Amino acid sequence: MKDITIRWHKSTDEIKEYIWKGFMNNKSNPFFEWSWLNQLEKSHSVEPNTGWQPLHISLSRNENIVAIAPLYLKAHSYGEFIFDQNYYQLALDLGLKYYPKLIGMSPLSPIEGYRFLIAPNENEMEITLLIMKAIDKFAKKNNILSCNFLYVDSNWAKIAEQANCAKWLNKHSIWLADGKQNFSDYLSSFNANQRRNIKRERKSLIDSGMHISTYTGDQITESLMIDMHAFYELHCSKWGVWGSKYLSESFFKALANSHHKKNLVLFSANNEDSKHPLAMSMCIANDNKLWGRYWGATVEINCLHFELCYYSPISWALNHGIESFDPGAGGNHKLRRGFQTKANISLHRWYNQKMDYLIREWLQHSNKLVIEEIEAINNQLPFTAKATSI
Repeated sequence: MKDITIRWHKSTDEIKEYIWKGFMNNKSNPFFEWSWLNQLEKSHSVEPNTGWQPLHISLSRNENIVAIAPLYLKAHSYGEFIFDQNYYQLALDLGLKYYPKLIGMSPLSPIEGYRFLIAPNENEMEITLLIMKAIDKFAKKNNILSCNFLYVDSNWAKIAEQANCAKWLNKHSIWLADGKQNFSDYLSSFNANQRRNIKRERKSLIDSGMHISTYTGDQITESLMIDMHAFYELHCSKWGVWGSKYLSESFFKALANSHHKKNLVLFSANNEDSKHPLAMSMCIANDNKLWGRYWGATVEINCLHFELCYYSPISWALNHGIESFDPGAGGNHKLRRGFQTKANISLHRWYNQKMDYLIREWLQHSNKLVIEEIEAINNQLPFTAKATSI
């Protein structure tokens, strides 16, 4: 189409914030806002030196941008939280170069909601096909093996699948309010044994002299965020070479000095002898969702992690009308705290015919197994009445 122009951008700075914001389609997911992604770049958390080269696409009609696809050229698989070792090994077996690869996601955060950002008056299917065609052309020209859209918006996934993307299902944890009004309602959903366990865990912290404070909005200071980064860094260091320390201190400080301050919820643990926090966790919120992101502690106290990362956020969520709480990746303790397991969707395009065929064949069986596993896991939830799998 003669009136269509495709441009590739090495920074969000090359696209006006107001244009990006206009395509968010009233979805207030902070992780996909221009300002969030821009601060990742400006803080040097996301840049070529960290293996994340911003390579966003804009599609213009008559020189007016009508769509944006946030993309990154990756030199590794860190910070994605989708484990693609099998794909990497298959590429090696086929004598193919796996990296670099194109990634569409909010960097360093396994947050659902990725989609192409398209002007409301445009045909979403038509624009999606045009952007996919541009991606395919770029990948083939530059010997890129794959393009991968991770944690995609479920509605956009249906459109992208029609554009010949292959769907891969993975497991994810989620807590749902389901009409609960307060923490007592949350406790009442469990069977008697688990209610006792949770009450005992929370009481043990009180008995240890631990006090939990919550900070939001204008209570969030740069000093608090520097503390939060230190806890985040400390926690990552405990995992050695496997630690997922990706974010710089300047990114945390920038959040305290931006409009994203309104999205921050910090939980801090102190006792009578401590002038400074002994542990902190950081969550991100919008009007109806809460996301758990980072935590750390300078002390080892039983149940402290459960309190700061699960119970206090759930209590806060219920008091503020939050409908769902995504606790983040990892952890084997979520099921017993009422977090259901659900499928999240990633979509993939491979530019080697044999690899594409082999993976699509495997995905037909893998996705069925994931659904079966999710149903089995959710049947183990310690609720009075078993929750329906989602």
